[in-house]
Amino acid sequence: MINFEKMKGLIPAVVQDVATREVLMVGFMNEEAYERTRVTSEVWFWSRTKQRLWKKGETSGNVLQVKELWEDCDQDTLLILVEPAGPTCHTGKRSCFGETFRGMGFLGALERCLEARKKDLPSGSYTTSLYKGGVEAILAKVEEESLEVLQAARVETKQRLKEEVADLVYHLGVLLVFQGLSFEDVMEELEKRKG
Repeated sequence: MINFEKMKGLIPAVVQDVATREVLMVGFMNEEAYERTRVTSEVWFWSRTKQRLWKKGETSGNVLQVKELWEDCDQDTLLILVEPAGPTCHTGKRSCFGETFRGMGFLGALERCLEARKKDLPSGSYTTSLYKGGVEAILAKVEEESLEVLQAARVETKQRLKEEVADLVYHLGVLLVFQGLSFEDVMEELEKRKG
């Protein structure tokens, strides 16, 4: 049971992207907001300034679809893993904490883009051409980029190495999505090997 008494009827709710684990925002919930969130699978908050319930995205359409709800050990804070329908921040940015261009945040965004390309197959897209070429076309590019990484590491500049590794990571992302896997799956595998 969530303890709403510690903060006089409110609890903080940390909202995190389920795919990238990027923190998108923090809001407050009362019991009614919490119940509506559970029942509707969309995030509701209590506005401390307006003194009313509000659903995230009620005017913008950028709702937060709940995927998981987690209580902390003291049962007075929630972690909500969501799939955002658009930017979360009222400024139009993806996160209220600024844009993330490093780590899983960016890899998750890249992965969502690759998944969208696989689903929609937009004409003129390089990624579309890889998906249409099938696994052999994708593997050929992964092999080519791997060799270019080795070449850059052996005899080229750090800048070239950085560029070639970026190309390889992109093509590995295409391969993972094509095969129904994700960067998160790879991170989980690495996590198992830790220690």
